Amino acid sequence: MVVNIERLFSKRATRLRSSEIRELLKITQIPGMISFAGGLPNPNAFPVEIIHECIEKVFKTDISNALQYGTTEGLTSLRGVLAQRMRSQKNINCELHNIIMTTGAQQGLSLVALCFIDPGDTYLTSVPTYLGAIQAFNAYEANCESIPMDEEGIDTDSLRRNLERLRRTSILPKFLYAVPNFQNPSGETMPLATRKELLDIASEYDFLIVEDDPYGELVFEGEMIPPIKSFDKRGRVIYLSTFSKILAPGFRLGWVIASKEILDKLILAKQATDLCTNVFSQYVAYEYVNGGYLDRQVTEIKRLYKRKRDIMLDSLKKYFPKSIKWTVPKGGMFIWISLPKSIDTRLMFQKALSKKIAYVVGEAFFPEGGNYNSMRLNFSYSEDDVIPEGIKRLAEVIKEELATSYQQESYVPEGV
Repeated sequence: MVVNIERLFSKRATRLRSSEIRELLKITQIPGMISFAGGLPNPNAFPVEIIHECIEKVFKTDISNALQYGTTEGLTSLRGVLAQRMRSQKNINCELHNIIMTTGAQQGLSLVALCFIDPGDTYLTSVPTYLGAIQAFNAYEANCESIPMDEEGIDTDSLRRNLERLRRTSILPKFLYAVPNFQNPSGETMPLATRKELLDIASEYDFLIVEDDPYGELVFEGEMIPPIKSFDKRGRVIYLSTFSKILAPGFRLGWVIASKEILDKLILAKQATDLCTNVFSQYVAYEYVNGGYLDRQVTEIKRLYKRKRDIMLDSLKKYFPKSIKWTVPKGGMFIWISLPKSIDTRLMFQKALSKKIAYVVGEAFFPEGGNYNSMRLNFSYSEDDVIPEGIKRLAEVIKEELATSYQQESYVPEGV
């Protein structure tokens, strides 16, 4: 007898959906494909020689403990240097006991969802928003209340209107999810005043803020804006960050900063998930930070990515039709493209693949779908000489679509 597996799956499992970006990575292995799809750091940004030195030091000093199980909270020495860095560079008032190490920031999102979301609970986010967050929260059967973005990062007037509407129906959102710095996917940065206002709104309506900050160090222009967490006096903000963009994603190391009350629950949730984060990676990361390598490497990464961003922006100006709009990020890894309403980037995607160019359809970053005329481009991964060619190919596809949609709109059947 064939087992009816579908009957045995939990309701939660049936809600799980594959990541469009993860699936795209398979397609982009095709020879000759130029991919602006994956949010991948550039391999040239990996401090290979420094990592080698750090590993050698771990082997010489404490390899037995580095190969052993560790505490769920994470390596004490690593949490200590991270707390010091968060205080000095981010103005976040924390000690090592306010930090838990996670298997990438993505696990931090999943732990937050596990601890705060019951089926049918509501969370808030500006849109477009990070696809991985949508997946993490959707897996725990959450309802999403989407708030439009504006030039301030999130439309706070719309946020208040939505909160009032929810309050009238006795719906109390659990938290607001935000990526204030060089947001994935838009590349936009939330101004200081908006960050403070969000904290005021969260206090007024009594919800948490989940502040996801993977790109905050990658500032090309201007000064680093303090995190929302730096203004948090009542433990209302859960702050997440990662080594994936400032060391290497393969280490799968992230961290969460939160109040003791919240962190205690996250620790229990993590114990049931993976016991502890990769211990060897934590030892290497400690040597990387404690040895003073991190600041120097971040400077190199910013120089590399700024150059690539500028090449992509110059190429967009050169090849894209005038009707196309795009963001100009001051850091991070992404540019958001907005096309005329007549263009459907889902349908256009197969034509793009035929010309060996890939992007991420904008719909993926909207919990309720829609926004088919948008796309996300990554500028960090591709080599310098590949970026102009990729933008040129993409421009050719867009021009063909524009010409087709114009002809369709201009066509009027006989007798009408």
